[in-house]
Amino acid sequence: MRRLDRWLILLALVVATGCLGFLSSRHVWTADWTRGARASLAPESVAVLDTLKGRVDVVGYLSPTGPLREQVAAVMERYTREKKDLTLSFVDPDLDPVASRQMGIAGNGALFVRYAGREQRVESPINERNLSNALERLARGGERVVAFVTGDGERQADGQANADLGTFMGQVERRGIRAVPLNFSQTQGVPEHTDLVVLASPTASLPAGSIAALVDYVRSGGNLLWLTEPGNADLGTGALADVLGIRVLPGVLVDGQGSTLNVKDPRLVAVGDYPFHAITRGFRDTSLFPQVAALAQVSDHDWAVVPFLRSGERSWTAFDGIDNDKPSTIAFHPETGELKGPLDFGFALNRLSPSPAKSEQRAVVIGDGDFISNTYLGNGGNRALGERIVDWLLGDDVLVDLPTRGAPDRVISLSQDGLNAITLGFLVALPALLVGLGAGIAWRRRRR
Repeated sequence: MRRLDRWLILLALVVATGCLGFLSSRHVWTADWTRGARASLAPESVAVLDTLKGRVDVVGYLSPTGPLREQVAAVMERYTREKKDLTLSFVDPDLDPVASRQMGIAGNGALFVRYAGREQRVESPINERNLSNALERLARGGERVVAFVTGDGERQADGQANADLGTFMGQVERRGIRAVPLNFSQTQGVPEHTDLVVLASPTASLPAGSIAALVDYVRSGGNLLWLTEPGNADLGTGALADVLGIRVLPGVLVDGQGSTLNVKDPRLVAVGDYPFHAITRGFRDTSLFPQVAALAQVSDHDWAVVPFLRSGERSWTAFDGIDNDKPSTIAFHPETGELKGPLDFGFALNRLSPSPAKSEQRAVVIGDGDFISNTYLGNGGNRALGERIVDWLLGDDVLVDLPTRGAPDRVISLSQDGLNAITLGFLVALPALLVGLGAGIAWRRRRR
């Protein structure tokens, strides 16, 4: 009887093992226990996949020899885990050399992503970042053209100087946005098929013809991003401000609230709490704005104006002392006309488009352009906020809510007790341990 029981138990184990094997072939369950879920897709990649409603085909024109196919399959496995209707296939480019030459395939081959009749090529190297950028370009529905006004000392979209925007635009262009220069002395008005015009902090007075072209562009329904600076109200942009229904206030916005965030200079406005708007919905990163001009709304305009950047309670528009080497001596002088905060310095405007080809017109005016410059782009949420602004202006609202890119553990938070423990451990305990081990080894050798 006992022998029969043993055989029954063995048979039950065999049947259970077979059932588990059968279920594992039909149903897959995966758990990622790595720090920051490094073995899975980043949140921004998952969010991009969620915007693609429908089948996505990824085709790799790669030779069957070599490790590239396995490497691509390993990267794609994370995507297919999140999106079941995403497929991966491979084509040997040597079997169809004519088509390969037409597609510009050479060397180690290429990877193409196809969705809704559109196609994007994945940049090399083939990794999650470049693949997600290609998917995001597909989500946009085509390349967007952003024209930067030039010729009057504006920040350059491809410049590498501290005040230019080359680093920011270089990252944005990978997501399906192309920056082009716009010099009104060489062209009449804004070219057609321009999705957005950017006026980025001119340092010289704009000619009357340039202002007239910008005003006509806005009146005809064009989207605009205007980055202004303190003192730029005298550069001939009054007509543009009138069309938008806003006013640049005199002085430099200073904010003592930054001291709570370890910002010593009150001319650097730190913002971590944003008024509600589609641009800032769900945005919690702290952004840094140096040398800010406050803005005011003018009534009796058909724009819907919503502030999305606002200074703190301890802010004001300073007229004196802003250029000295001791910013801590800046004081509030209401008798001179300085205004006490909180004050708005970022407006999002929208209205029914005057153009029959568009349903809505959008514009953004910010009293600072340094926050996305090469110097300050890496501070806090500056880059992510700049991308949100561009996405909203281009009408890509679905992309505005993408999570902020970045490593989850780039900041180490240590308490004072933890810092003291590490200091004592490396400077006292570890050397003492090594000395003790050495003394012990020497003592044992002498006894021998």
